[in-house]
Amino acid sequence: MLPLAKADELFQDSGSWLQVVGEGSLKVLDPGLEKGRIWVEGQSRFNDDWGHWYQGMARAAVGYSLSDRATVWAGYTWLPTENIGKPYVSQQDVWPGFRYVLPTDIGTFTFRTLVEANFLPGNGDDVRVRPRQMLRFMHPLAVEPRLSLITWDEFFVRINSTPAGGQAGFDQNRAFAGLGWTFNTNFRTEAGYMNHYQEDGSHTTGTMRHLLMGSLYINF
Repeated sequence: MLPLAKADELFQDSGSWLQVVGEGSLKVLDPGLEKGRIWVEGQSRFNDDWGHWYQGMARAAVGYSLSDRATVWAGYTWLPTENIGKPYVSQQDVWPGFRYVLPTDIGTFTFRTLVEANFLPGNGDDVRVRPRQMLRFMHPLAVEPRLSLITWDEFFVRINSTPAGGQAGFDQNRAFAGLGWTFNTNFRTEAGYMNHYQEDGSHTTGTMRHLLMGSLYINF
């Protein structure tokens, strides 16, 4: 069960997240780099009932395929944020990651772990360490294999307490349910509802966002 602020301390909001994700093999640069991977991603996030752009995200990573199911990653994320009534914040993260893809008779499970080192303004020399764990499931429909049911959940925890990064403990949870359409081996889209719950740095108040999320995945 997720930690939850009291009902009168929970701020409710709605908006949308839009993202484009590209991933491919480095063999496009050199056939000898076939097991090398590259991952690039961009997001734009809106809140205040879709009336305000509050956050962007740019991510880049290189990886190595240990097998056709397992990949290790090393990446960088930039997260510019402009929350209403608060000063602009530019967060930067570096992280190692691991992903495992498990095909089954009922669909495909994906396990993804990132361990972020968050560099936040106001933290001085302190670095917040924040692991995040995602479990994702994709189930193609028998009536139309290009159409899939998709659900995933991602859980974030703060390992250490820092001045700007908040107290150690639970940080946020993201839960998604929607549909995906596979055009071909190179392009797939997804759209659905995401519930995003995030606690403040002292674990006394929280924000619950009800979001429409749209994604474009490009495989190269």
